[in-house]
Amino acid sequence: MKFNTKLIHGGISEDKETGAVSIPVYRSSTFHQHVVGGEPKWEYSRTGNPTRAALEALVAEIENGTNGFAFASGSAAIHAAFSLFSAGDHIVVGNDVYGGTFRLINKVLKRFGLEFTVVDTRDLKAVESAVQENTKAIYLETPTNPLLHVSDIQAISEIAKRYDLKTIVDNTFATPYNQNPLTLGADIVVHSATKYLGGHSDVVAGLAITNDEKIAQELAFLQNSIGSVLGPDDSWLLMRGIKTLGVRMRVHQENTQIIYDFLRNNDKVANVYYPGNPDSDGYEIAKKQMSGFGAMLSFELKEGLDPKKFVESLKIIDLAESLGGIESLVEIPSVMTHSSIPRDIRLKNGIKDELIRLSVGVEDDSDLIDDLKQAFTQI
Repeated sequence: MKFNTKLIHGGISEDKETGAVSIPVYRSSTFHQHVVGGEPKWEYSRTGNPTRAALEALVAEIENGTNGFAFASGSAAIHAAFSLFSAGDHIVVGNDVYGGTFRLINKVLKRFGLEFTVVDTRDLKAVESAVQENTKAIYLETPTNPLLHVSDIQAISEIAKRYDLKTIVDNTFATPYNQNPLTLGADIVVHSATKYLGGHSDVVAGLAITNDEKIAQELAFLQNSIGSVLGPDDSWLLMRGIKTLGVRMRVHQENTQIIYDFLRNNDKVANVYYPGNPDSDGYEIAKKQMSGFGAMLSFELKEGLDPKKFVESLKIIDLAESLGGIESLVEIPSVMTHSSIPRDIRLKNGIKDELIRLSVGVEDDSDLIDDLKQAFTQI
């Protein structure tokens, strides 16, 4: 099946008992067992639920993996991936990651003895130089949040394999519509499925997918043991959202290209960060490993212009955290999504106070341009 067909018919897309083309929501917390000590397919919904299982089969298929795992949030999925490692293990991590990932690493995981080295994963020499005797994995986002930097997944995966390391890729911004890290050599893909996969700002969910059976067994154990599983109602909502990913992403990306062209020619904008920028360092890599450039971009206002006044002046584009929904969303990373990162580290990584992140929705492009124009007049 082609990708857009997989979105609708992949995984477990039909209820075998009734023929329903929408998998039922199985709200039962427990399941009748006919014998003591048997091996029932379903026993307790933390361990496994038919609705969640249908979702997990679907996401495994669209990411070209063998096993998928659904969690209560993207942060929970990332935590599960890091929980594969033990005290004293070292992980190389990208320097431009979601603020919640930074918080998880520095406020939680380091307390349990995991060690981390932060590098710019665009620099392959820096990635390899950061590998230590106790290194177990390389963790990266591409494109990154919020600067849309692009790293070479295949090249990093090859470095990892030379040192017998795991490669973990956060694929939230690209989505499986544009990029399949497992096909490029990664071992685990994670998603904040709250974003593009859900697509309607009505569900919080996380995913981890692998094509390695040993990793799958370990993730299944961690999912059950830690217990941060996705409930059946949210699993159903997420499956419904995934079915329209292809049609949504086409409009998302068309609108983003139009807005990028508008912003790069605006005299009040200092810089625009977008993987589809032909002058950016990651453009050729993005063309190689992505089928499209996504629907996220960030831009800096020129010095002296007030980003707070700009975003508060927007009327159609909503000021809100999160991204990937059908509605356009805008935020200021320094005081919102990445506020947990100390300012000196933010500035070192290029996240300036003037930076604005825009998740482009599927509204009429002319309305979005008009909204941006009137906000620019306010500053």
